[in-house]
Amino acid sequence: MTPSERLDELQDQLEDHLEDFEDCSWSTAFGELTLVVPREQLLDVMRILRETRALGFDQCIDICGVDYATYGDSEWVTGDASSSGFGRAAATVDRPDMDPKNRFAAVYHLLSMARNVRLRVKVYLDADYPVVDSVVGIWTCANWFEREAFDLFGIMFSGHPDLRRILTDYGFIGHPFRKDFPLIGQVEMRYDQDQGRVIYEPVSIESRTLVPRVIREDGRYESGWKPEVAKEVEEADG
Repeated sequence: MTPSERLDELQDQLEDHLEDFEDCSWSTAFGELTLVVPREQLLDVMRILRETRALGFDQCIDICGVDYATYGDSEWVTGDASSSGFGRAAATVDRPDMDPKNRFAAVYHLLSMARNVRLRVKVYLDADYPVVDSVVGIWTCANWFEREAFDLFGIMFSGHPDLRRILTDYGFIGHPFRKDFPLIGQVEMRYDQDQGRVIYEPVSIESRTLVPRVIREDGRYESGWKPEVAKEVEEADG
């Protein structure tokens, strides 16, 4: 069976087994299928995806968070290379264009070993209450994945047996993968010889331009450029 045929079969199975979940929807792009589930229906849908023989998604490969603040906008474009740099490195920026109802998403990547097919499940969460049920009871490996999404994005997983930070320090403030988190951070740490311990202090990094002041054209990236031709030209000029 070809990958496209497996994808068509998966869509047929979803239509059959999720017909009672009217708020669920799915779409295909680049040979992959994404299923969008309301957070109040997540556990019921996930159990069907794993326990139904025709689906059989027995492995949860990964769980990650997404922050959709200013989705589709470039934060790295600068108009004047000589005077402006990347704004996120200097200060926190207000996000008035953010959609508070769908700012965050918890994304689950599932694999069916028996049918050799993958599925992406996405749950949108609002900015004020980014909470969704934990799937640790369905896939035990989700334990650390959910802790990582909590640590980096601040997404809460209700029912998780040990929801605490896993990558940042215990005293870390904020969630570093959120779009409104400044790149320079909020505090810095160092070892104090007098106190004999690590202490936290306000960030001392000064704002600076992060783009080159002089931008030169480089022929190496033009179409048709060949290194042997350039070498012959240099030798002729010499």
